[in-house]
Amino acid sequence: MNELKRCNYVNLNNKKYIDYHDQEWGIPNHNEQYLYEMFILELFQAGLSWECILNKKEEFKKAYDNFNIDKIINYDDNKIEELMNNKNIIRNKLKITASINNSKIFKEIEEEFNSFDNYIWGFTNNKVIYEVGKTTNETSDKISKDLIKRGCKFAGSITIYSYMQAIGIINSHDKECFKYNKKGLI
Repeated sequence: MNELKRCNYVNLNNKKYIDYHDQEWGIPNHNEQYLYEMFILELFQAGLSWECILNKKEEFKKAYDNFNIDKIINYDDNKIEELMNNKNIIRNKLKITASINNSKIFKEIEEEFNSFDNYIWGFTNNKVIYEVGKTTNETSDKISKDLIKRGCKFAGSITIYSYMQAIGIINSHDKECFKYNKKGLI
C-alpha cells in the first residue's frame, strides 16, 4: 500500500497528529468556536511543540469547560489554582492567566466586529495566503501588533502566524505533501 506523503513535521506514529494535519491544518475555518479554541491552544503552544498541545487537547477541553468563553472570562483565583494543579494540561501560570485575559479580549473583538471571524479574516479580505517555509509575515506582524495593543499576551508574530495556519488563513503544506496546491486550490 502506498502511504500518502505528508508535511515533514508530522509524526507519522501519532494518529492525532496525522488526523489534525489531514483534516484541520491549513483548511479555512470560519466557525467561531473553533477560532476561539485554537486561539487559546496556540497561546499555550508558545515555546512548545504543537504535538505536545495536540496530545493534551481533550484534557484542555475538560479543564477549560469545553472552551466556553463565557465561563472562562469569569475564572477566578480558585479556578486558576485548579488549572495549576491539573497535571493533564500545561501548568504555566503566565499562560493560564493570559488565556483568561485573552478570552476577554477575544470577546471584546467579537462585539466590536460582530464576530472574531470578521476581525481575523478581515486582515486578508477573506483570502487564503499560500506560502511555505515562513514563521511570520507582514499580516501576522500586523495582527500581532493589533492584538498586543488591545492587551493580548503571548500574541507575538510567530504565535499569530501559527494560529493563521491552524485556522486556514495561511496554507503552508510542504511541496511534497499531498495537501499542497500551488494554485491555491484545495
